Amino acid sequence: MHEPIIHWIDYVIVILSVILAVGMGLYFARRQKNTETYFAGGGNIPAWAVGMSIFATLISSVTFLAYPGAAYASNWILLVQGLMVPIVLVAMIGVIVPLFRKVIKLSTYEYFERRFGFFARLYSSLAFTLGHFSKMGTVFFLVSLALSEFLNFDIYMIILILGIAIILLTLLGGMEAIIWMDVIQGFMLIGGGLICLGLLLFLPEGGPSTVFSVAKQFDKISFGPYDWDLTQLTFIVMALNGIFYAIQKYGTDQTIVQRYLAAKDDKSAKKAAYIGVFMSVPVWTLFMFIGTGLFVFYQVSGNPLPEGIKADAVFPFFIGTQLPVGVTGLIIAALAAAAISSLDSDMNCLAAIAVQDYYARFKPKSTDKQRLRFGRLIVVVSGAASVGIAMLYVVWGGEGVLGAVFGLYAIFSAGIVGLFLLGLLSRRANKQGLYVGIAAAVLFTAYAMLTSTKFDFGSGKQLLLDLGSWNFTHHKYMLGVYSHIIVFVVGYFASFLFKTPLADKELTIYGYLEKKHKKESK
Repeated sequence: MHEPIIHWIDYVIVILSVILAVGMGLYFARRQKNTETYFAGGGNIPAWAVGMSIFATLISSVTFLAYPGAAYASNWILLVQGLMVPIVLVAMIGVIVPLFRKVIKLSTYEYFERRFGFFARLYSSLAFTLGHFSKMGTVFFLVSLALSEFLNFDIYMIILILGIAIILLTLLGGMEAIIWMDVIQGFMLIGGGLICLGLLLFLPEGGPSTVFSVAKQFDKISFGPYDWDLTQLTFIVMALNGIFYAIQKYGTDQTIVQRYLAAKDDKSAKKAAYIGVFMSVPVWTLFMFIGTGLFVFYQVSGNPLPEGIKADAVFPFFIGTQLPVGVTGLIIAALAAAAISSLDSDMNCLAAIAVQDYYARFKPKSTDKQRLRFGRLIVVVSGAASVGIAMLYVVWGGEGVLGAVFGLYAIFSAGIVGLFLLGLLSRRANKQGLYVGIAAAVLFTAYAMLTSTKFDFGSGKQLLLDLGSWNFTHHKYMLGVYSHIIVFVVGYFASFLFKTPLADKELTIYGYLEKKHKKESK
């Protein structure tokens, strides 16, 4: 059995990639003189660069490590979520982009306030913040776990060093540095993935034909099970989850909406969105294929894996033992780049929310300089908090990380898609009806969590609330789906109980359709 051995050349490559990130922040630092430039790049960044940034933001270390781990252990069922994204995007992006570019200044959640009042803005921004803190910690943990395995460094030290580098990039360079660094990191990620896949296709005796035949034999390239069963992880569960994930990501997620604002105009913003998603789906597939290739390689090559190795650690082990000097360093650098490109976006957008949704509201007379200073403070605070969460992951263990990410996303989604669709599709919907919908979703979520999640009280795991046959038994990924539907349906019908004026057309899809009709009739 080979143990991972990293050459000094590989160390140099990894170190240089981290230095590059900090250097990019320093290069753009002199241009960050106001909040518009710091948070939106001055609205003057080319569409292709914004699209690459969207792609790099979506492809984090979760993709780099957990997707191969999931495919190695099972099949491609978790890819179904990503396959739903282009379907939803093509249907909605033409409406979403011009809507946001017209009605908001910086924060996505400004739209919710204009449509339903301040509570809706507060509720949605807090849900986003909670979800992203969990996600950031997961990303930090995943990449640091892998880096510690190949570099023989203490994982806590890696979390700290990586955290400092990302904080400096984001703190100094703002959105401009983030986007252009994402461009570089996006190419690194694609190149690293293609190199690994190429090796995995040709290392086994017989080449690609062996890989495909063994994969078929063990049913590794599959999206099933295909049963209509919402209690298990099935195709239909992931498809439903994916539809709502896509709407939430491209319609309500600050990291994506902020990039719409960074583009020159509506046309460029829509082009960027298409570039981002149509690059992401093939790369998601690429890393799923890597997981399948890993399974085949260790099945037929005779190379043993360390006893008790977890699925998420198989790809790092392969990188450390099978790749030549220099290539190993490039792949590790690509892994670090995947984490950086996701986390710098998260820190910047959390700062944007803090400034626009809270600081500017409670200090309306504050100057732009003061808001910029506060935003930079939030970058440091959010970065430090995510580092802390990653360290907690180390203490608690990181089993089933990818499942945890999707589970947390479902829980913290808090019916935001239902809120968004209610505002977008119905002029009749009002804030009073929305409040009823949110209350119903919260009660349902509490019931589902209490009757389905087991906690360890020292005497073994047990439910906090056991209602027997009335317990929530559907898969946890469905929880987020149901919360969105409840907010939309209950919120819509409850709105008829309260007499209020119809919402402004410009805040709904009807304003877009009316404008489009007038344009076509000319």
